[in-house]
Amino acid sequence: MQDEQEFRRVAESALDGLKRHLIEREEEAGFEAEEQNGVLNVLFEEPPAKFVITPNTPVRQIWISALATSFKLDWDPASAQFVLPRTSEPLIPLVDRLIAEHQES
Repeated sequence: MQDEQEFRRVAESALDGLKRHLIEREEEAGFEAEEQNGVLNVLFEEPPAKFVITPNTPVRQIWISALATSFKLDWDPASAQFVLPRTSEPLIPLVDRLIAEHQES
């Protein structure tokens, strides 16, 4: 298991990459991404919703609260990224899928 300092470093890097990706998509995809105190929020006007993406240091995971579900991503050293264990989806493709599912509802 990673130590706390290493987890914080890779989680911050992963969330920064996700934030840049989301900011590039904001206008065409109809949402707003904002960061507050290390928590990344994705806000939708239509239909109204909020996704919350946050590092959870004690368990060394990134948690996503979206679509009335909690998604817990683990660090995968082989691919050097956070992935959802049950689907093996990396962070950015997972968030893109969740956004698409929200917009289809």
